[in-house]
Amino acid sequence: MEITTTALHCTNHLHQIILTPLSRPTIASQFCFPMMRTRASLSRFPRPLFRTAFTITCFAADANASFLIQKKATDVSPALKGTSIFLVGMNSSIKTCLGKLLAETLRYYYFDSDSLVEDAAGGKSAFKSFKETDEQGFRESETEVLKQLSSMGRLVVCAGNGAVQSSTNLALLRHGISIWIDVPLDMVASGMMEEDQTEHAQVVAQLGSSYEELRDGYATADATVSLQNVACQLGYDDLNAVTPEDMTLEVLKEIERLTRVKKMMEEAATPF
Repeated sequence: MEITTTALHCTNHLHQIILTPLSRPTIASQFCFPMMRTRASLSRFPRPLFRTAFTITCFAADANASFLIQKKATDVSPALKGTSIFLVGMNSSIKTCLGKLLAETLRYYYFDSDSLVEDAAGGKSAFKSFKETDEQGFRESETEVLKQLSSMGRLVVCAGNGAVQSSTNLALLRHGISIWIDVPLDMVASGMMEEDQTEHAQVVAQLGSSYEELRDGYATADATVSLQNVACQLGYDDLNAVTPEDMTLEVLKEIERLTRVKKMMEEAATPF
């Protein structure tokens, strides 16, 4: 299969960006999410500066949520053994925020696969042009990113929309734990409209078409964390009430379940 000039340039640049040992902080720090970031910096709305009984309660809730996810991460880490986590699903600020918080909690490095291809392509405008005019080359670059990331450990990777479109990519995702972050399309659309002035109905329609093509691929993930299900479990009528901490805790619970199942299978296969 012939690789286009743009795709070849991206592939060469990707080797320079990604193929560096994680012990090299000067390179890894370009993509590593800063440790010990507070919840307030991840919240959708800023906290009021004045102290009231309400804000004190909020800060107490923040501290409790942070404690719960840190405790769960401490419980999960030994069995996880540095296995990388791949988050699949439609691109959204929710998935991105979750990925960064998960990486921070597990003390992993954070990568966004589309951002890596974008950097290799020469920036956002070049990335958009590359994606629209050379889909084959873009997919090849996307696969190259996953190939390199899947060879590493201790990563949380937010995979692009199309990361599940080929059998090669699906096989690469199997090098770690894959989790489908299922977010309602209208919420994904709302996030996209902050950057693009396209009408909401048009964006939802476009997303719906893509979602139908990709849903079967997403369903092959090791686990699914649905924002709607998390809201239901917590008794929220408003989906916007679900916090990044709520989603992160649910992801950690799924990781714990998967590692337990793996351990049970390994023990069952061990001869007496």
